[in-house]
Amino acid sequence: MSTPTQVSKSAALYERALKVLAGGVSRNTVLREPHPAYADFGIGCWLTDIEGVKRLDFANNMASLIHGHADPDVVKAVTEQLGKGSAFTMATEVEVDYAELLCSRNPGFEKIRFVNSGTEALMVSLKASRAFTGRAKIAKVEGAYHGGYDYAEVSQAPNPDTWGDIDHPKSVPLAHGTPASALNDVVIIPFNDPERAIAILDEHADELACVLLDLMPHRVGLRPADQEFVAAIRDWTTRNGALLVLDEVITFRTEHAGLQSRYGITADLTAMGKMIGGGFPIGAVAGRTDVMDVLNPRSEKLLFPHSGTFSANPISITAGLVAMKKFDEPAVDRLNALAKRAIEGIEDAIRETGATACVTGGGAMFRVHMKANPPRNFREAYLSPDENRKLNFLLNYMFDEGFVLINTCTATLSTPMSEENIDALVSSYKRGFEKLVAVG
Repeated sequence: MSTPTQVSKSAALYERALKVLAGGVSRNTVLREPHPAYADFGIGCWLTDIEGVKRLDFANNMASLIHGHADPDVVKAVTEQLGKGSAFTMATEVEVDYAELLCSRNPGFEKIRFVNSGTEALMVSLKASRAFTGRAKIAKVEGAYHGGYDYAEVSQAPNPDTWGDIDHPKSVPLAHGTPASALNDVVIIPFNDPERAIAILDEHADELACVLLDLMPHRVGLRPADQEFVAAIRDWTTRNGALLVLDEVITFRTEHAGLQSRYGITADLTAMGKMIGGGFPIGAVAGRTDVMDVLNPRSEKLLFPHSGTFSANPISITAGLVAMKKFDEPAVDRLNALAKRAIEGIEDAIRETGATACVTGGGAMFRVHMKANPPRNFREAYLSPDENRKLNFLLNYMFDEGFVLINTCTATLSTPMSEENIDALVSSYKRGFEKLVAVG
């Protein structure tokens, strides 16, 4: 799909980037071999690079673009707001409007605060949990990604040499130089294994401020949590005075009230981000009034002073309000039906080609694994060298076929997509599986 001239254009830009950016990029997720692809513009579900190559975008900036690129309603509203100003040392009415909208979507969202990213939302959630309970430790699932905060990133990427015994998974640092104190304050539990998880939590019952849980953690395999597992965690936190903090930064797109609505539970705090910003940086923390009041400067005793120069900035808030008004229940249902069509089509392609692969996911997102059976936890989802080679082969094939996927072979849908787009994706997956089988 490219010519030597086109390749050299991107290569030249990457050479410039290497001189001024660490690794030539500001986020590792955009790296490809031998150089990144550089975006020129996007319209709807299509993304065109600087070489002029047009692709269907199933990455959607890591699941943050629920309405695809340059949604006209969002563009119009943001353009109008830009003419008024991008940020003020004053509150804005649109912040109140958006808070009311988000709180109306989930009865557990009694109060809310806006921040600037999913990482910041998780950081605020953990600190609020400590402030509310007076306890220092947190528990999280092995392999789950929760942003770049020291405590949230512990055991985000362990491997067989470091992860320890399944009955007592080790707290493994992600970044070199992570303080031992951070590792000691994070308890690691296995996903979808209530017996082991509760046994581990019981050992720290008087020390845990919260259990942090993603109900369909991307890096753990993008498989929805079992009902039994979620119920056990919710029951344990209630009995032991710890908070249940749900990470819905990605999964809030799966249902009108978030993925938690499928489980019949109410979180104490929920962290959100990505698509609630309408394509702009945003984060939010919502939950019980008494817990959220640790952030309340008008409380008798303020337990967690919190501010942020760009928190609730009117650009992100305006874009998010428009985007979420458009992502109403019919829009959620339509997008989920498209994802179901894709999953079933890919599963058919796997059976017909005899490829060793499977699909996991839920709502408007799914992931293809180079495994015969859907993984239940991080250790099962962990890629062997052979599986990693096959995955990279498939990713490169799909990219050359005109599809942008997240680098785990994960697809996230956007509302401009049609059945035709989905069927094109499925057909390319089938050809990719055929090639994988042919080369062994």
